[in-house]
Amino acid sequence: MKNILSLIVVLTLLVSCKDQAKTNTSETTVSPEIAYASFGDKIESKGAISASEMAERYKSLNVGDTLTTKVSAKINEVCQMKGCWMKLDLGNDEDVMVRFKDYGFFVPLNAEGEVIVNGKAYVTETSVDDLRHYAEDAGKTAEEIAAITQAEIIYAFEADGVLLKQ
Repeated sequence: MKNILSLIVVLTLLVSCKDQAKTNTSETTVSPEIAYASFGDKIESKGAISASEMAERYKSLNVGDTLTTKVSAKINEVCQMKGCWMKLDLGNDEDVMVRFKDYGFFVPLNAEGEVIVNGKAYVTETSVDDLRHYAEDAGKTAEEIAAITQAEIIYAFEADGVLLKQ
């Protein structure tokens, strides 16, 4: 009698598990995931605003203002010395200079394409010396570096996490 009762319980569990698996399979939708290489803090791709939306938000910031955000944009340029900064395209011939929090991580020198950055956006004034340093890091010619004669108000970003689309 115990054997029959045990057999009934096992069969009931198997049948109920089988039905549950069928129900879950029919409700699951498969969506292709985009592969990212992750740098810095672990972040998710969800919730990133577009580069053009970020450009609009920058226009409302003054020097010294900070905005915590996540942005998806195209890489224009990467530091060719060690990957310690990159410039992202905001559209309309505008870009944003991205540095990495506490120099805690870098991106590959050959990084290109789409990227998602998470961190703090701000507006800053960059000195001639710093602009020349960045131009040198970017591999600009001596003539291009010498042509830099004025400080610039630039859009900047301190990233704590980066997702590089692969």
